[in-house]
Amino acid sequence: MRTDRDEYGIPQLWAESVDALAYLQGANAATDRAWQIEVERWRSQGRLAARIGPDGCHWDRFARRVRLDDTARQCFHRLSPRLRRWLTAYVRGVNDALPAGAAAAPEFDAVDAQPGRWRPWSPLGVFLVQHILFGTFPNKLWRAQVAGALGPAAMHLFATAGPDGSGSNAWALTGAHTPHGAPVIAGDPHRVLELPGIYQQIRLACPQFDVIGLAFPGVPGLPHFAHTGGVAWAVTNAMADYQDLYREQLQRTDDRLLAREEAGWRPVWRRRERIPVRGASASTVEVIETPRGPVIDHDRETGEAISLRMPSRVLADLGFGALLSLLHAARVEDVVTALQAWVEPVNSVLVADTTGTVHRLVAGRVPDRDPANHLMPVPGWRRRYRWRGYLPLPRTVVSSVAVTANDARTGDVADLGTDFAPPHRARRIQALLADGADAEAIHHDTHCAQPVLRRLLAQVDETALDPASAALRRRLLGWDGHMAADSTDAGAFAAWRSALARRLYDHPGLRALRTPSRFDPLFFPWTDPQVRIGLALDSLLAALPRAGHEVVAPATGALAEVANGPPPVAWGRRHRLVPVRPPTGDAPDPATAALPDQLPLGGDNDCVLATYSVPGHADACWRGPVARYLWDLGDRDRSRWIVPFGASGRPGDPHFADQLSGWAAGRLIPVPSRTSRPPTSGAE
Repeated sequence: MRTDRDEYGIPQLWAESVDALAYLQGANAATDRAWQIEVERWRSQGRLAARIGPDGCHWDRFARRVRLDDTARQCFHRLSPRLRRWLTAYVRGVNDALPAGAAAAPEFDAVDAQPGRWRPWSPLGVFLVQHILFGTFPNKLWRAQVAGALGPAAMHLFATAGPDGSGSNAWALTGAHTPHGAPVIAGDPHRVLELPGIYQQIRLACPQFDVIGLAFPGVPGLPHFAHTGGVAWAVTNAMADYQDLYREQLQRTDDRLLAREEAGWRPVWRRRERIPVRGASASTVEVIETPRGPVIDHDRETGEAISLRMPSRVLADLGFGALLSLLHAARVEDVVTALQAWVEPVNSVLVADTTGTVHRLVAGRVPDRDPANHLMPVPGWRRRYRWRGYLPLPRTVVSSVAVTANDARTGDVADLGTDFAPPHRARRIQALLADGADAEAIHHDTHCAQPVLRRLLAQVDETALDPASAALRRRLLGWDGHMAADSTDAGAFAAWRSALARRLYDHPGLRALRTPSRFDPLFFPWTDPQVRIGLALDSLLAALPRAGHEVVAPATGALAEVANGPPPVAWGRRHRLVPVRPPTGDAPDPATAALPDQLPLGGDNDCVLATYSVPGHADACWRGPVARYLWDLGDRDRSRWIVPFGASGRPGDPHFADQLSGWAAGRLIPVPSRTSRPPTSGAE
């Protein structure tokens, strides 16, 4: 076995068998990302507060309630013996390298913590942690809150994706559209900008395969983005609705807990668990599971419990059966066959191979059930809302160009969900491809399609404005629409948009949303009305007039506020990178000094460069492209990629953030060359 690194510290792992390579990948994760992967394991077990203190309690309570560790264990034991052996080899590598990896990671000393031992199912728990809130159920809590405050008819006011669901892009071109006559796949997943990054660039090589791709630290294989030499694939969030919430009526009698069913009351499983908290008294949580699923919360208004039903829990299958087959894939059909085992999250997949074949498909399990299940929690005791199986998922041959950007595509994903991204990004990518733009130009495109806001500006009566407000209106209507970091016009637009969002927060038609949340504080990013108004400006401004509410007056007031306030600054001075760090509680964060102070960024929510902010709440960027890639099927060595920070997760390492400047500028770096081969003998 052998580990080499390229000039960016990206690991190239060589081994003489598949299992030995899994061991090496696990050891590499523990070496490069020890603190990151241990935090994720603690989160999967609901034991974060024991290391970082009370800041971890909300998560630990949720992890215990939703039974993350138990789901991971059940999914592991349902795998084939071959896959369990492969995962166990990975875990052995983690455990063997973790003590040394932790000794080099200053965060452990900062919180006075020691690494633990991974179990064979720990990688499945880590994967669940990364995706449990990636689905649709938090949006259903928000809609329940909207319906309670404004009435069920108001739910359509916020017809947009939530704060953690969209932004990703991917596109595929057949050989007819490339200079060398071979397909290419490119794109950029957008998620929370964690430091270190959620994806790790890596090369995995053994006699059976030689693959480059983006791995989840703590999880073996390359599930989402990879190039085997013969075939390459990429995913975006399909925005499919595969999680349901159920209202549960519970009744306590003596020592039993009963849940209401259509034919009466039925005993349910429960137990109390102790949550240790560093520096504070331990807390307890009651863990309950009904026939629908684990109880994750209680509605403070109705008193009902809320249970979560998701395919991975129902099937005891997370889709890990696909991981090893993907590494062996040589053609499109191999990837398609492998992904038949995929469960969740539900992904839109683009896949192409060296024969020129390009396909688009959806991978995962989407339940077939009543349309009401898509909107908000439904009565668990009603037979009407039970699952009826799983829907067939589409697959098409791409004859020219395919673009996926979390949008509702007819004949593809439109019938699988409710919350989709607006079509702006997908249309912009199509236009750029038609103009012959290269991947770097598309990845870094800052044009911001704001048709609703621009129409609103045009409706403002300029003759009724003071001179400064009239000049600002003309300036914004003449602006080129690019959210460039150095653009003061973009900064002025953002200032007006935020002022408008604050006025909508105070709008008489929406003021009832400002009642206290009915749900657990963990879900506040999804149920905070100020955040949701800022993210749903387009749909709100289009829908409020139809409901008889005025929006031109708030827009006019926002113009006056900005025009008569401090001069607007460049967008990049407002829009700064603020990455999310694995928590260290009250201890100082050793990585704080490793990054440039307040890195300015271009882009915005509706740009292809979807560096998120929340208008009216904060202009800082906490979510954006967590990787970029270009997979060339004519010659893998022509492929390119980049991540926001670096290959290493250790503050102070030269490769901790050495890709950051290139990422911020929109550049890509070379992938490891296939001409770099493992030694034929004497391998360590």
